[in-house]
Amino acid sequence: MQKSNAQPAHAASPADHGIPFSDAISVWARIAALSFGGPAGQIALMHRILVDEKRWIGEHRFLHALNYCMLLPGPEAQQLAVYIGWLMHRTRGGFLAGILFVLPGLLAIMALSLIYAAYGNVGIVEALFFGLKAAVLAIVVEAVVRIGRRALRNAIMLGIAAAAFIAIFVFDIAFPIIIIAAGLIGYFAERAGNPAFQLGGGHGAAGGTVLSDADSALGEGVPEHARPNIGWTLRIGGTLLALWLLPVLLLLLLLGPDNVFTTIGIFFSQMAVVSFGGAYAVLAYVAQQAVETYGWLAPGEMLDGLGLAETTPGPLIMVTQFVGFLGAWREPGPLNPPFAGILGGLLTTWVTFVPCFLWIFVGAPFIERLRDNRALSAALTAITAAVVGVILNLAVWFGLHVLFREVDEIVLPGATIDVPIWSSLDIFSLLLTLVAVTGVFVMRIGTIPVLALCSALGIAIHLTLG
Repeated sequence: MQKSNAQPAHAASPADHGIPFSDAISVWARIAALSFGGPAGQIALMHRILVDEKRWIGEHRFLHALNYCMLLPGPEAQQLAVYIGWLMHRTRGGFLAGILFVLPGLLAIMALSLIYAAYGNVGIVEALFFGLKAAVLAIVVEAVVRIGRRALRNAIMLGIAAAAFIAIFVFDIAFPIIIIAAGLIGYFAERAGNPAFQLGGGHGAAGGTVLSDADSALGEGVPEHARPNIGWTLRIGGTLLALWLLPVLLLLLLLGPDNVFTTIGIFFSQMAVVSFGGAYAVLAYVAQQAVETYGWLAPGEMLDGLGLAETTPGPLIMVTQFVGFLGAWREPGPLNPPFAGILGGLLTTWVTFVPCFLWIFVGAPFIERLRDNRALSAALTAITAAVVGVILNLAVWFGLHVLFREVDEIVLPGATIDVPIWSSLDIFSLLLTLVAVTGVFVMRIGTIPVLALCSALGIAIHLTLG
């Protein structure tokens, strides 16, 4: 039930919140161009621009939307962009934010895939990525710190984050299990009267001053277009379902089940439904199938593709475009290999991201309706804390593979721990990472200057050492 004061005058329609659609275009384009560093960096970037800088959406609402996106299959940062874009400017706002979020990465990885397939590993390109990886590591660490300051408001939240990190890093417990467990803890703790799980306070020194929903441009009320409407839900859901699955069905009917394009369409459509747990969780499955089952690429090439995705803007899951590109390039049939590769990459991206719009447009109106449900809010708050621990796991994993050429495993009963082989420490990677960390945390320079500086240093090291 809505509070009596929860409908400020500017919350009735998206046109009334005073945010011109033209401004939204420029802001989402800016976010898309700067969306390096994986989901942690992308979420922190959106928070900094949309909450702290533009003050378009409040802290509570941002975290509520984020928590819903964390529960969905697919790239949570892109889905969060769709959600917020839809809140502000209806369906066209959701499409604008979601498409722009993907577009720079799509173009960058397509161009790099063409270079990779045609010329293989080029030294200068490897040097560029070498420097970029160090910068991305610093950006991801900064994102963990930023989100942690917002979400870990008390000792209980810190404990949940620590437990989540240990669960996934040491015991390799699946991400959905961690999320469900955190949600249940928050739900039942709130029902028992524990105030630690409420979003409304307790930030203190850890969180600093935060923007309340009422003080944001969007306000704290539910815009009219964001209320559940069964007719609209059926129309938009049916349209997106057709856009997603009809091309795959046509490929199956016209080309048969063994054609590479049909296989790509079916495989990545299945992946879009089961891709819980973030990019790294699903990429283990994609790598196994793409390498061992379909033979689209070699194990080392899968790692190269991940490097492309980590050092270009957009979701990390864009590495699937690289996989689809190489798969079609190597089985072009009557087509020219580069043209087949482009079609394979575009098809992969299409069936990966169209479902993301479906999950948001169909589910978000009902999630907005539950925003003032205290038990649900407590569950989602606990989930946010757990996600900090999961993101920290990704930062540690990334750090191990950026700073060390080799990583070992300590196997314990029921657990494995990744540890560095210290003799394989890459001193140049360490130096570049220290430069990036200094730029991000001490000098507080922007993302693009840090990325540019480290990539230039990477190329300089390559040219100097030959």
